[in-house]
Amino acid sequence: MTHLRSVCVFCGARAGLQPAYARDARSLGRLIAVEGWRLVYGAGDVGLMGEVARAALAEGGLTMGVIPTHLLIREQGRRDLAQLVVTEDMHERKKVMFMNSDAIVVLPGGAGSLDEFFEVLTWRQIGLHEKPIFLLNTDGYWQPLIALMDNVIEHGFAETALRDYFVAVPDVETLATRLRAALS
Repeated sequence: MTHLRSVCVFCGARAGLQPAYARDARSLGRLIAVEGWRLVYGAGDVGLMGEVARAALAEGGLTMGVIPTHLLIREQGRRDLAQLVVTEDMHERKKVMFMNSDAIVVLPGGAGSLDEFFEVLTWRQIGLHEKPIFLLNTDGYWQPLIALMDNVIEHGFAETALRDYFVAVPDVETLATRLRAALS
């Protein structure tokens, strides 16, 4: 029996200002479903979260949503997922999402997405996992973050290996190739 591969998607609870963000979120949701992978995400039906989930569900994809009780109303927690986990807090949400995934993809988002990225990146840096982490760099959204990470390294606050712990990809097509290689 083969292990069901799961992709954790961290992304904005808002859609952002550029239509490309929602377009790529939908493309990623379709990709996950068509490849037969399970989507693990924040269970919301708003912003990019909603776009990814609706696209995956429309293609018959398997979905696992994880949401803390205090966000059930605010993020319009979906009840029609294959699996819904309600956690007590945000930290538990991130941990459950991470533990139930084989790869992590971070789409454009705000402070929450940054928090999620930095937590899994830190866990990787200190040797707690070797799961691949991808930044979907839609229209260069993550360029300032990538520059910040290079600055952290340049100023001696991290080893150069830090840049090896995540991969920025420019589009869903490139992401698809990288995910297929990582999950095979």
